[in-house]
Amino acid sequence: MLQVENPATFRHYIDEPTENDSIIAQRVFNTYKQMHTYQCVDFVRKQHDRWLKFDHDRMTIYQALEKLNEFIDESDPDVDVPNIYHAFQTAEAIRKIYPDQDWFHLTGLIHDCGKVLALYNEPQWAVTGDTFPVGCQFSEKIVYRKNTFENNPDLNHPIYSTKYGMYTPNCGLDQCMMAWGHDEYLYRVLSNHPTCTLPDESLYIIRYHSFYPWHAGNDYMYLCNEKDLRMLESVRRFQKFDLYTKTDHDLPNIDELKPYYLSLIEKYIPGLVAW
Repeated sequence: MLQVENPATFRHYIDEPTENDSIIAQRVFNTYKQMHTYQCVDFVRKQHDRWLKFDHDRMTIYQALEKLNEFIDESDPDVDVPNIYHAFQTAEAIRKIYPDQDWFHLTGLIHDCGKVLALYNEPQWAVTGDTFPVGCQFSEKIVYRKNTFENNPDLNHPIYSTKYGMYTPNCGLDQCMMAWGHDEYLYRVLSNHPTCTLPDESLYIIRYHSFYPWHAGNDYMYLCNEKDLRMLESVRRFQKFDLYTKTDHDLPNIDELKPYYLSLIEKYIPGLVAW
């Protein structure tokens, strides 16, 4: 098991930070404020139409990962270093405890590669942060739920504001439209890649690892089907590595680790990928 000295030091969010709070705290709140204002059914549909044609770029998974050298996640209160370090920290922590599950190592490495969206001029509120379904009532377990949704066009919609919204009980999360961001994007990119052989568990983790109101808050269970409930423990197993390996010090030596992970990419996601 992953040992964590003080879990309470992670995901510390300050409600409506003032100028006396850190720049990071202010940045995180502002990112979520924008996300919760603009992430609605109409917006997500437009993003699907824009991005799911997979006609923006062609590059390998490792090339996408290297682009995260240029990216700092503005929704993350825990670290302020390029995201590529988080990728290797997550992967190596998984590798240490599960040495025989190479697909799980690779999942840890690539889980945030969808953040390349930000490098194509997408605002971070449409790339990063915790996800949630749109088209139904916003959960009280969403971070900053109380003071950031007041201008969301779906908040008082006659259908989208109800518990089930445009969904039906236990319809399954795959039938739900999630707030647009890196999770859903990478899942769709990999599902579209004809030679991707990552197991279903890996793709599921990638798709829902930022869905904290569900896997950490135990909400939205009324939308889940049997597969979702079966996969929940896998997402929770991954989430500990995703969250508790973040640090600004003792950064991994990427050059030393690169050959191993290139071999996994060649095994599971070879070739140029359409983005």
